[in-house]
Parts: sequence; C-alpha cells; structure tokens
Amino acid sequence: MEISVYKPYGDHEFQSLIERIHPPRVCIDNDTCRNCTIVKVDSANKHGILLEMVQVLTDLDLLILRSYISSDGGWLMDVFHVTDQLGNKITDESLIHYIEQAICASRRGSREVQTCVGRNVRPRHVSMEHTAMEMTAIDRPGLMSEISAVLAELGCHVSGAVAWTHNKRAACIVYMEDDLKHGPIMDPYRVAQIQAQLENVVEAHHYEGERRSVRLAAPAASQTHTERRLHQLMAADRDYEQCCSCGYDSSGDDVAHRQKKGSNSTEVKIENCKEKGYSIVTVRSMDRPKLLFDTICTLTDLQYVVFHASISSFESIAIQEYYVRHKNGWTLDSESERRKMIQNLMAATERRVSHELRLDVTTQNRVGLLADVTRVFRENGLSISRTEVGVQGEQAVGTFYVKDTSGQDVTSETLEIVRREIGGTVLVANKSSERPSSQSTDLSNTSPSSSSGKQDNKPGFSLGSMFWSQLEWLSSNFRPIKS
Repeated sequence: MEISVYKPYGDHEFQSLIERIHPPRVCIDNDTCRNCTIVKVDSANKHGILLEMVQVLTDLDLLILRSYISSDGGWLMDVFHVTDQLGNKITDESLIHYIEQAICASRRGSREVQTCVGRNVRPRHVSMEHTAMEMTAIDRPGLMSEISAVLAELGCHVSGAVAWTHNKRAACIVYMEDDLKHGPIMDPYRVAQIQAQLENVVEAHHYEGERRSVRLAAPAASQTHTERRLHQLMAADRDYEQCCSCGYDSSGDDVAHRQKKGSNSTEVKIENCKEKGYSIVTVRSMDRPKLLFDTICTLTDLQYVVFHASISSFESIAIQEYYVRHKNGWTLDSESERRKMIQNLMAATERRVSHELRLDVTTQNRVGLLADVTRVFRENGLSISRTEVGVQGEQAVGTFYVKDTSGQDVTSETLEIVRREIGGTVLVANKSSERPSSQSTDLSNTSPSSSSGKQDNKPGFSLGSMFWSQLEWLSSNFRPIKS
C-alpha cells in the first residue's frame, strides 16, 4: 500500500498568501497551570519555524519544562510550558507582549520588534558591526589563550566569543572590531593577515592531514544564530563520530546509548511507524537548559521535519519523542541514515554539558582583556573546556568552564591567584552548576549575598539576560534562521 506523504513545501507566493490570510496567533496563558506559563502558538507551517519559536524562548533565558507539537496538514499547533530561571511564571506584561511580538515577527520574517517597557531586551546589531572569526581544530590546553593573544597583538578588539569542546575537538566563534577604527575589519589585506596568523596558531599542534579550519566572515545583515552555528561547525568537523556504537534492542529497533560521568546516560532510539509514514526518534538524557533548542537545531540542519513531538522531564531526566520525516518525504530506513541521526543527536545533547569548574567573571572592559584572562588560566595550569563572553555596558561579562591540565581538582590557592590577577568579581560554582547563585562563592567579597550574610535569590549571572541587552549574535534580531 502506498502512503501519501504531506510535504509542507510549495510555491513561495502561495505560502505568503496563506500567511497573510492566517497570521500566526500566540496565546500566553497563566491561568491553566499553577506552576508555569503556557505559550500556545498556531500558524501556517514551514520548515524551520519550530526552531524559530524555541529560539525566541531560550534566548530570553526561559526554561521549557514540557512541550507538545503538532504540525500535520500544513498547519501547526505548538504548546510550551515555561518558567523563568527561578521557576516562576512569566507575569511581566511587557515581557509577555514581547514574546507575542517576537514569535509573530520571526514567523513573518520581520526584523523589527518593539522593546519591552522597562526592559532592554532588543540586542544590538553585532552581525552588522563586527567581523566574525570561526574556527574548528583539535582541542588542546592554551588554544583559546593563543588565539586571543594573536587578536590582541593585531589590534582586534573582541566584543563577544563562544567556544565549545567535545570529543577532543574544539569550535569557537569570536566577534571583533578594529581597535583603531572602532568598526568592522573591512580591508582585504588586513583580513588576510589576521586569518594567516590565526591559521598558524591552529596548525602549530596539528598532524599533517588533521582537520582544521579558520574563517573570517564580513558583517552581514542576516546571520545564523550563533549557538546554532556552533552546532553546525562541530558537526562539519565530525565531532559526532565517537558518540556511540549503535546496536539493536529486542524489537529490532536501532538503539544507542553512551555512559557519561556521574552514571548518567544519553540514549537515542529510532523506530519506524509504517502505518503513518513516520520515523519515531526518542532521546532520553539528563535535563538541562537549552536542551530542546539543541535537539531541534540538529533535526532542522539534518533536513528533517518534526510533525508531532512530546517533550517532558521527570526529576532530572528529559524524554523527547519526535515523529519525523525528511523534508523530501522519506523516513529513516537505511542503517547509515539512522546511525548518522543517532550520532548527531547524541553529540547535540553533550556539546553544551561541562563537568568542570565554572567561573563567572565580571570586570571592566578593555582592549586585550580576553587575552589577559585566558593567559592567567594557562599560566596557572587551567584548561578551558567551554566559554561564553560578552560586553554589558562598560563591563565585560563571561563564563568559563575550566579544569586542571594535570587532571587534579582545582585548588583554592589556584582560584585565589586567578581572582587576584584577573581582578573584578569572580564567582566560583561547584562543578558545572547551571545556576551559580545556589552554589557560588564570591572570592572578591563584593556580592550582595556576602555582605548581607543571606543567600541571594537571583541567579548570580545569566548569560541569556546579558546577551538580550547587548549582543545580536544570540538572536539575530529575531530574523528567520537560515535553513
């Protein structure tokens, strides 16, 4: 029996007409559920719209507790149960209005979203003002220090950077401007010089034929979401190849799992629903912020369409179940396609996970600051496994996940030296806590909690909140994400 498969891709003008006749509708419900806010969206469907909506919510630093997705027949109805970082409902009317505007604007392709009253959540145009450096290489201690030192020597002022490491591979995106001209680096000769110097750094510890890449990108009016771009860079670098060994369970379905630190495992299972023409992809892993965003990024970039999905969490375990087809209509039938899907999903769940010590740094911004901070880490035997840094007003704010290169625990003496040499405020979180306020020590004794003797109820440092007020590179001004 031949199954008729719906494909939500057709004539562009016809899709535009449908969107004008049936504009997206967003409902923010604070009455139905006692513990969370429910965001309901219904709209005409297109490839990538689910990722756009999840991006809006995660860029606001909201936690998605549960989600129900249905998008058969060219129309979608999605439900998200969300809270803020402290587990509270979203009650700020200006923020509610902003979410409604942002989701609708991303659906229509609009670039303009009004700023919330009393909240500065509209990012500035980093993509239009700064040059971006993208790098992938083998991971090694001191790599970030060497890269930032070269940029400082060449007169490049770093305005933001994100770096991940996974399976002995590293990827980073650095946004920078010319220190003298205070703008993007546009001179072709200067761009070539910077790229050549960075390539020398990356190549220094590589074997012949080892994968590596360095690319400088000019400012662009439209730019892929930075964290999605990091996923793309690491996938292109094939960091997923060591993620699992696939096998079969007793029912004959593909199933793969990988044991992680702390006796927690990530499991991906694929089975086919032949009656409906779907592949059912189930991901079971430790729950954490932005997990849904990372998974949807991977499915979208692999060109798979989510028709139905259910996402929930029980205690610390997240279970995601997706009914998918490739955008061309086929399911995951071949062993190679299943293996590729499993490996990519496992990598997506792991890249953002860090088991190292977390340091939140806030200090006065200046030229060469990133080079100085990473040099302090390197000289004290600390290696960076993940970092996110940016600028908030006159302050530089960043999070660094570090470990001792010798494999030993980082000592309090080392942390005190690091704090003293960096200056400013350094918050130390126990291991990889996503909420440093609950387990943080302010080594400079300048935080409100240390002076009052009480635990502060606010998150010690929220990268999402900082990026909303300062950086274009997380939200691309709510423009549609490139597919």
